Amino acid sequence: MIDFDREGPVWVATINRPDKANSLTHEMLVALAEFMEDAQAARAVILTGTGKVFSAGADLDEARAGLAVSDIWERLSGAIAALPGLSICALNGTLAGGAMGMALACDLRICVPGGKFFYPVMKLGFLPQPSDPARMATLIGPARSKLILMGGQKITAQEALTFGLVDRIVPAEELMQSARDIVADTVAATPEIATGIKAMCAPPETPAEMP
Repeated sequence: MIDFDREGPVWVATINRPDKANSLTHEMLVALAEFMEDAQAARAVILTGTGKVFSAGADLDEARAGLAVSDIWERLSGAIAALPGLSICALNGTLAGGAMGMALACDLRICVPGGKFFYPVMKLGFLPQPSDPARMATLIGPARSKLILMGGQKITAQEALTFGLVDRIVPAEELMQSARDIVADTVAATPEIATGIKAMCAPPETPAEMP
């Protein structure tokens, strides 16, 4: 249900469960986390999906059985955030629920024009995964993060671009080539320079509160 390509300097993970809106089971999330943990050797990583939905989030049956509050989501997003190379989430369609975390952890997000974004976690009676609100607020600010997480609003691709939730909108037929074009310079650069630039672009640490 997930296709992995580890050949060459650009590694690609493709969620391939279109009949279930690419909803994620625990087994799929573990496989993704292991792939991202192994991808320390990759120069760039692209995460995408098949069909018209990137991912609807957790598989409903498994969510009811506890997947919605599993720490596997944090393991996956943490592994993505720790990648030394450039990571791109190439969103082939709508992004919903817990799947938002893996996209937020990527360095860049590109999407097709018809993509929509929503994270109805509060409506379902759960807190977001711990890292997701902070990563979202870093990208789009606290107010717009509350619009999505507390207001339950669906965001269109154009709104997501305006907000800064995605970095570029591209035609569906050009999605993967666009992702590969973006990572091309990173792959061609000296690894130490590429990872050095990524480190320099990291947001500053929030100072600890004074006692």
